[in-house]
Amino acid sequence: MSRPEEISPPEIFYGDVEATKYTSNTRVKSIQAQMTRRALELLALPEDETAFVLDIGCGSGLSGELLDEAGHVWVGCDIAPSMLEVALEREVEGDLFLQDIGQGFGFRPGTFDGAISISVIQWLLNADSTSHSPAQRLTRFFTTLHSALRNPSRAIFQFYPSSDDQVQMIVNAAQRAGFGGGLVVDYPNSKKARKMYLCLMVGQQEIPKALNGDEMEVDEGASLGMKKRREEILNEKRRRKDSAGGKKGKKSKKDMDAKEWIMKKKELYRSRGKEGVPNDSKYTARKRKVYF
Repeated sequence: MSRPEEISPPEIFYGDVEATKYTSNTRVKSIQAQMTRRALELLALPEDETAFVLDIGCGSGLSGELLDEAGHVWVGCDIAPSMLEVALEREVEGDLFLQDIGQGFGFRPGTFDGAISISVIQWLLNADSTSHSPAQRLTRFFTTLHSALRNPSRAIFQFYPSSDDQVQMIVNAAQRAGFGGGLVVDYPNSKKARKMYLCLMVGQQEIPKALNGDEMEVDEGASLGMKKRREEILNEKRRRKDSAGGKKGKKSKKDMDAKEWIMKKKELYRSRGKEGVPNDSKYTARKRKVYF
């Protein structure tokens, strides 16, 4: 089944029919509520205090209802007019506004105590028009969001990436905007229950714990610089060097003459199965005469 973001832009996909269907679907409402409760848990707002929260991609206000139940005041934005119309019909408590988050926000610095977003951020990775650049849209979004949040605070994004490259792109953009934090993956070994949350932080804070089975276990997540992944790559490179004898006895291009270097390269290409490598002959690496 195709992912919604691969079918059409959100403001088109969530037209009148789809917006009503989405809001009335019992299964969708149940999943949305579950993910919103988890996002609020990760948001870690002070207990017994009313917080001012931004709901990014609020849709028809399903997440907003849970913010109301938790005693918070919220503002919701969405790019789909039909979704916001359904929210108005449902008479949700939050203030609503139409917004393409890829164009960034215009809030005053430190406006919000936190932000949540459920199943939205992956839409920014699509270029729905020739003027859309996913990298630029992510940069504008995260930069203006960082400014709109007070210090300290958090922004929690539940999202469905289609590849590791998408995760890396989102994480890098958030890091460049000044956020700290990392990825929290609940139930990583379950295809059905697995959920990914990007936990972004303004100010120094610890990455929250991830859910694993019936217990709470620390999931260091993927730090925004993907340090763990870089370490794995470096360790693998070191291991390969050690298995090949390391640098000892290995000649650089400068230490070899032209023929030795060319023979070495041809041997490497052949070992990799590359086609079209010329056969060795007495003319290999032979300098051509220059005629004037």
